[in-house]
Amino acid sequence: MKLTKNVVAALAGLTVGLAMTCGVSATTWDMPTPYPDKTFHTQNIAAFADEIKEATAGELQINIHSAGSLFKHPEIKNAVRGGQVPIGEFFLSRLSNEHAVFGADSQPFLATNYDAAGKLWQAQRPVVAELLEKQGLMPLFSVPWPPQGLYTKKEINSVDDLKGIKFRAYNATLEMFANKIGAAPTQVEVPDIPQAFATGRVEAMITSPSTGANSKAWDFVTHYTDIQAWLPKNIVVVSKKAFRKLAPEIQDAVLAAAEAAETRGWEMSRKETSAKTAILEENGIMVVTPSAELMDGLKDIGAKMIVGWKNDAGEDGDKVLEMYQAK
Repeated sequence: MKLTKNVVAALAGLTVGLAMTCGVSATTWDMPTPYPDKTFHTQNIAAFADEIKEATAGELQINIHSAGSLFKHPEIKNAVRGGQVPIGEFFLSRLSNEHAVFGADSQPFLATNYDAAGKLWQAQRPVVAELLEKQGLMPLFSVPWPPQGLYTKKEINSVDDLKGIKFRAYNATLEMFANKIGAAPTQVEVPDIPQAFATGRVEAMITSPSTGANSKAWDFVTHYTDIQAWLPKNIVVVSKKAFRKLAPEIQDAVLAAAEAAETRGWEMSRKETSAKTAILEENGIMVVTPSAELMDGLKDIGAKMIVGWKNDAGEDGDKVLEMYQAK
């Protein structure tokens, strides 16, 4: 049957009208994340999205774009700030070039266990929130990675054993740390780790048992030295402009889900530490307790870096350290 132009126009108008009616109260947020679906951070965010969808009866839905598929990791924060997406996750200390306070949790040997990391976040969060607010952003929740360990192709007994090694860096602090131990830092994102080792771009890295196991580190290194250097965090932020557009009850649902995600995420991280360390060992990596000589050398470098960090962080850094030490 041949349709007249009037009939076609009428059908098109009806379709548009139905679409507008069906979607009048529903909002969908695209959310870029830098890590693959199997990473516990991404799994926690998936649960966060599910809770919001359920609590709002589908009025707010979050469409997760994992593994840097929508925006690459370095682009995510500015994508939220610029309004390209309303919400996103990224590694907090990536922003340490903007302000040193963002990198407090990546300072070597400042907070080396979950209790200390939790207290540091309590001290850091108000200052981080204030800094992000100036960019139109609001933190929703933050979750740490397991304590960072040292992955190498040989046994490491002292800092001198690391000199000249090509070293993976993921933020400015780790790049500085690599330089101070005499290694050669190279910026490599998580999805590129296996290829970087395979092509010789890097020969060693400091990262969590999670990233090591997920990257199948046994294919390219032989030793994991459990130095527990720091517990860096991922953070989920939302555009304040996008958040304010939500109805009050939807805002409350987002904040409640964020609080639950932070609690759940920290517990997931704790469990992840032992589970993924065991996987490393099961696949042939030698899990090594660091020597006293190695730890003394690393902690000495860490102490010197804290002095420099305090100078860079200024009054905001003093606030964080004073609150942290008081706790």
